[in-house]
Amino acid sequence: MSENTHKPILVILSQSPYSGSLAREAIDYCLAAAAFEQKIQLLFTGDAVLQLLKDQHPEPINQKNIGKTLSALPIYGVNTFYVDQNALTRYGLTDEHLCLPITKVTSNQMADMLARASHTLNF
Repeated sequence: MSENTHKPILVILSQSPYSGSLAREAIDYCLAAAAFEQKIQLLFTGDAVLQLLKDQHPEPINQKNIGKTLSALPIYGVNTFYVDQNALTRYGLTDEHLCLPITKVTSNQMADMLARASHTLNF
């Protein structure tokens, strides 16, 4: 058994929800990897915290609501959503503003997540 067998894949999201295709591609990757029973850790940093906002209405810009896609992740075993505490503070967001329950992390905790991951993907 490889030493990376039980280590998670850390997926770091840093893009705003509708600025391009990276946010959706990251979530699609997580869904696919989780379907193959990969352990996924999902970390929202910077502008990516905006992906978690409740009541998004992207229809006027011809986009699908990314929050609805995020809500499918627990079905595939991705149950913990790590969020950079500094990014939440910068945007003035609290748990009440968000569509999913989150686990807030500090810079030190993010560094630990990076160190423990088998692979890291940045979107």
